[in-house]
Amino acid sequence: MTKELRRLSIIVLVMFLALFGSTSTIQVLQANALADEQNNRRTLFDSFETQRGAIIAGGREIANSVPSDDLYVWQRQYADSAMWAHTTGFLNPSLGSVTGIEQLMGQELAGTAGSAFFSRIDQIVTGQPPRGSSVLLTLDPEIQKAAYDALGGLTGAVVAIEPDTGRIIAMVSTPGYDANSLAQHDPEGTDAAYRALEEDPAQPLQNRAIAGDVNPPGSTFKLVVAAAAFESGDYDADSELPNPLTYKLPQSQNTVHNASGTTCGPGETTTIATAIRLSCNVPLAELAVEIGADRIRETAEKFGFNQEIAIPLRAATSTYPTSITDDAQTALSGFGQGRVQATPLQIAMVSAGIANGGTVMNPYLVDEVVGADLSPQQSFSPSPFGEAIDQDTADLIRDAMVSSVQDGAATGARIDGVDVAGKTGTAEMGGENPYTLWFTGFAPADDPEIAVAVLVEDGGGQGQSGSGNTIAAPIAKKVMEAVLSR
Repeated sequence: MTKELRRLSIIVLVMFLALFGSTSTIQVLQANALADEQNNRRTLFDSFETQRGAIIAGGREIANSVPSDDLYVWQRQYADSAMWAHTTGFLNPSLGSVTGIEQLMGQELAGTAGSAFFSRIDQIVTGQPPRGSSVLLTLDPEIQKAAYDALGGLTGAVVAIEPDTGRIIAMVSTPGYDANSLAQHDPEGTDAAYRALEEDPAQPLQNRAIAGDVNPPGSTFKLVVAAAAFESGDYDADSELPNPLTYKLPQSQNTVHNASGTTCGPGETTTIATAIRLSCNVPLAELAVEIGADRIRETAEKFGFNQEIAIPLRAATSTYPTSITDDAQTALSGFGQGRVQATPLQIAMVSAGIANGGTVMNPYLVDEVVGADLSPQQSFSPSPFGEAIDQDTADLIRDAMVSSVQDGAATGARIDGVDVAGKTGTAEMGGENPYTLWFTGFAPADDPEIAVAVLVEDGGGQGQSGSGNTIAAPIAKKVMEAVLSR
């Protein structure tokens, strides 16, 4: 071999190695980054050549794919979207946008998850076009509709859970929105629709069931305070507390009063059971100071406060902050005011834990993932979050909640022939702002099938005149009746 030929061979070899190294780097080391690059249109186009799986609730397809006549081959469409949009989310290929279950179960729906491996092999071998897997939700369409209809035109949310499993059977946030307007393959039209939703003062894009502007839980938090007291071993339902007309917050000029404007029943003292039944602020504020913020926080965290919760949608963290250290803030936390904040999901977990004898189950929204041939690929089963309280404590709180519905502050949740356990909440939002209204409870009280939490913002349109009993409790009643009539 001549010197010139040898030199040329070396140059060619170097060029080959450089090309090999470059392509290997691009295809292996940079693959994920390139796939995620928003300007990589080929990856986006390729991903829509696969018919995405459906999102199914109670046997009904609430999201599926239909053929389109554009670059993306398939178009996502959503049924009764205003009722489901906060769960399904939306998928938009022209903008590369994806939210909700569409995002968090995206690999399953696209058929690229590890659980779909054998389905992909079967599709290749048999020559079938690629298809994604379907995601089966825990949500019950009838209960979902009952919750949506009960909320009507109000701004709020409903979460309903099976206490013994943690399965979420209804999760509604209102106002809803039409996910189809955000899934269209027209970038300009989608942009306009999204801007309109963002600028809407009602904030329809917020999922108030698990996030949004997290609210103080008001008197529903009294259940946690009572639980902390009973678990200490120093108190029971008949433990007596001072019963003044008002209570001056420690180291403060501010005073607390009961919503009724009267004492908590007759007499100079009242019991914890009576304070829960009548939803009295003064004795619960005093009780909170007696047992201390640390004990309340410890109990709250056993129910899920200060914890990250994913169902798989990620919930905003409900908080009982460590910054609650002075007695004035501790007193306010005794009736769910001050710095305490909670989502409806969290308050539903509190009721579900009490209903389940003290065991809080992990809430979950997905039952199963199935292939295009309906073969099961992945399933989800109940799992405990933890033991929040013991059975005796749960029984004491349940009895007080039943009394509250029978002849106390939560009579708006009564159901003929059924013992309902319930607790209302009417949270002050500061100044002249409308109250935030709550109800949480479960039914039947002695063998619970459903635990529910209802949130109504903006005072239910009644400013500071509305209450949890008159507005939130009747909503919960309709949801519980829908479950009990199945």
